[in-house]
Amino acid sequence: MATSLGSNTYNRQNWEDSDFPILCQTCLGENPYIRMTKEKYGKECKICARPFTVFRWCPGVRMRFKKTEVCQTCSKMKNVCQTCLLDLEYGLPIQVRDTGMSVKDDMPRSDVNKEYYTQNMEREIQNSDGTRPVGMLGKAQNPGDMLLKLARTTPYYKRNRPHICSFWVKGECKRGEECPYRHEKPTDPDDPLADQNIKDRYYGINDPVADKLLKRASSMPRLDPPEDKSITTLYIGGLGENVTDSELRNNFYQYGEIRTITLVQRQQCAFIQFATRQGAELAAEKTFNKLIINGRRLAVKWGRSQAAKEKDGKDGFEMGTGLEPVPGLPATLPPPPALEEEAPANYFNLDPSSSPAVLNISLPPPPGLPNPPPPGFGPPMFHPMGPPPPPPMALRPPGQIHYPSQDPQRMGAHAAIRHSD
Repeated sequence: MATSLGSNTYNRQNWEDSDFPILCQTCLGENPYIRMTKEKYGKECKICARPFTVFRWCPGVRMRFKKTEVCQTCSKMKNVCQTCLLDLEYGLPIQVRDTGMSVKDDMPRSDVNKEYYTQNMEREIQNSDGTRPVGMLGKAQNPGDMLLKLARTTPYYKRNRPHICSFWVKGECKRGEECPYRHEKPTDPDDPLADQNIKDRYYGINDPVADKLLKRASSMPRLDPPEDKSITTLYIGGLGENVTDSELRNNFYQYGEIRTITLVQRQQCAFIQFATRQGAELAAEKTFNKLIINGRRLAVKWGRSQAAKEKDGKDGFEMGTGLEPVPGLPATLPPPPALEEEAPANYFNLDPSSSPAVLNISLPPPPGLPNPPPPGFGPPMFHPMGPPPPPPMALRPPGQIHYPSQDPQRMGAHAAIRHSD
């Protein structure tokens, strides 16, 4: 393509020529097969004003065309995307990232100092291995808790939507569904998000998106430990289908000795019980709103005490709805009769005359059956005529229940008793 810089060839040896852009997953789009146009020295960088290679592509269906806005040198100095200027690792504005990592921007603003600073940074980038940021960002400490809580772990493709159709806002758009622009109400002009500047975002000053995220971070909830010191279990939710027991153990063993890990695949959650309360508190503090496994942010909560589980139902789950009572049967069964502390004298009858000895056990007669014959007439037997049939349901006293399996006239109820010789 023809270059748009005309005959301006000042300091051309520092112009940038690249083969592929530095982009985040959101700007690149969800389509794995993408077509890009490449324009060598197509525009000047909006930060350092040096010509660079411009790439242009469409990230997906019903999305707007996007292009690179800054050169790769400026992108590597801040570790940001060339298009949206958001951090490549956390997906956050530069102002939020620098606040979370306690990094102070030392990049000059004047043209002469900026060019000198850029040349020094280019030499540092060439000497580095390219796997870590350079400058003040490379010397920064580990990210803070706020940065890990606000970090975006999945692409946000809604950011690639087309711009709002100005003809539709005025009521003059006649293309209908074929219009490549959005037919939505525009943002309120008084809204701070409507006034965004690419230079302010790059330098991390006066960024309305960053101010919104910092206010959200100040009002985020905390995970306070429960008062019951016996609770040493953490609830992990939103696991998905591919998280294994070893992955959870690898993420939590560093905080203390783990007693058990219970995976509930149906609920996509897990319960991790620590051996000590100190280990459970440390794990809850370090992982709340910061635990990411397989690209998914997991929910971390404290387990429930045994008293709360018994109150709400077994294992902490809600009890199901009770069944309707059967007509004719009481709501609750009567308590079983109390057994005597001392067995009667004839409870165990050992007949020494029989060989081998036979242990005859004489149990008290059940209610509703006739008394057994007196001693001397052999072992107790059922009445030859059988017990009287049970009274009808309506004539039975309250609290007495008759089950069909208790009827001795049913098949299998009679037992043959073999007498000893």
